[in-house]
Amino acid sequence: MNAKIKYEMEFPIQASPSLLYQYISTPSGLSEWFADNVNSRGEIFTFLWEGSEEQAKLLSKKSDERIKLRWLDDDDNNFFEMRIQVDEITKDVSLMITDFADDEDDVNEGKMLWENMISDLKHVLGSA
Repeated sequence: MNAKIKYEMEFPIQASPSLLYQYISTPSGLSEWFADNVNSRGEIFTFLWEGSEEQAKLLSKKSDERIKLRWLDDDDNNFFEMRIQVDEITKDVSLMITDFADDEDDVNEGKMLWENMISDLKHVLGSA
């Protein structure tokens, strides 16, 4: 099995880090933009989209800063991470996404999916 391709994206977000963190780290926040419904039990998050269900394990999180998850059906131990970055000087807030894909086509597809989801997040936050 080939190693997956890691890619990163940056999205400027006009929201406080603490508010943004609620939307990337809690089931209720993630249900607003990431999936149709999200539940968590311990370290396992269950994401529901139009009849399909995926589970991810929480690998790490740091309040107001980042959350890192790994899909349970991913044998490669790859993860996806949403990290809040604040510019020291301007105080501008960005959401940094780290994810993995099988090949270049999947990278492009993944980036388009993240762009659509982050657009939804910005609308929810009133940051669009």
